[in-house]
Amino acid sequence: MKVNLGQLIDDGYLIIRECVPPEQLNPLRHSFEVLVERQKAIWERERNPHDPPGSVWESSAQPRLWFDTVVDEATENTVEFCLHENTLGVSRQLMCASDAAVTALFLMCSPVLDYGPASWHRDIHPIDQAPLTGLQMDLLENAPGLIQWNIPLYDDSVLWVVPRSHRRPNTEPENRQLLEDPMQPLPNSIPVELKAGDGVAYTNTILHWGSNYSTKLRRTVHLGYRPFGGLVYPHVPHFYWDLDFAKHLSPSIRARFERFEMMFRQECNRVVLVFKAIVNKDVDAFHVGLTALHPGENRRIVCVILLSKLAYKMRFEPTNYGGDLKKYQEIAQHFSSKELETLWGRFVPLDARLQSNTEQYVPGFQSGPMKYYFNELPSNFDVEDFIASWG
Repeated sequence: MKVNLGQLIDDGYLIIRECVPPEQLNPLRHSFEVLVERQKAIWERERNPHDPPGSVWESSAQPRLWFDTVVDEATENTVEFCLHENTLGVSRQLMCASDAAVTALFLMCSPVLDYGPASWHRDIHPIDQAPLTGLQMDLLENAPGLIQWNIPLYDDSVLWVVPRSHRRPNTEPENRQLLEDPMQPLPNSIPVELKAGDGVAYTNTILHWGSNYSTKLRRTVHLGYRPFGGLVYPHVPHFYWDLDFAKHLSPSIRARFERFEMMFRQECNRVVLVFKAIVNKDVDAFHVGLTALHPGENRRIVCVILLSKLAYKMRFEPTNYGGDLKKYQEIAQHFSSKELETLWGRFVPLDARLQSNTEQYVPGFQSGPMKYYFNELPSNFDVEDFIASWG
């Protein structure tokens, strides 16, 4: 399937009609319903004393299954679809990458009660990623570093977006409304109207909204993909699945996820070499390694910022600082405590430029007030300035 990358870059989202091949729609509905019942039984067993009998299924505005945790060989068509040319293949094209991998496998379901709208947001948080304008410029001047999908098995118009908002920070009218009431349509926002089996691929930097979590039957597959061999280092590089789940699946599918894991480890090894070069102040090796991680010539400082966040996690092992625990542990084992301290010291001048002396807050992000800037990249500070800051 050939897709229009230009439309994704221009608008921030792209609708793929009949993303689910028509002959697969009913079999997928059946398999996902098996997984829903399986997950409901787990939630019921794990309920806390004060939870309703169905626990999460009855208390959540949008019950969400990590369906890799409940899949087996009889229902593996759910995972196989995530490897289809219409999903993985399209994502690879949109990210301008030689390869790509699934990062997350979710199923979003309707609640048992009407909950109404959620809040408008962008799926990013500058405390452990990079300022919004940096992520946006990296996408516009190179390629997307992450593609998210909503693929409904039944007609669905819950998702709304503000087209082209992935190209800019919030406007002042948007900020005012987000502060006053983040659960109303924003100016110029539109619903994404999807028929059963259609899909929408979008960048998670776009302003989007769950407009109405009602009891109308909803079974919408929500997927994430990251590039390998693309132009950028992804701002969500980690996997939300563990390879152990694939032992329940057929050898061909298991082999695909083993390949994803192999590419992940190869990337970790490249990050190790970059960090070693920084520790040793080896400028040539640093440039070679940085180019391997971020082949796109523009906005490599965004990759450096993302690496600074990883170095922070390795040095301080915070418990609430992003989700790539697996990655920083994989890389940290190659460094002594003294080397980790030295490595973080090299990033301190950059980290200081990413922060204000006072708490900042911009509505529409998945985080509260913090000292890190939400929107702005450091001015007059690029890769060569980072190298010069080593002293």
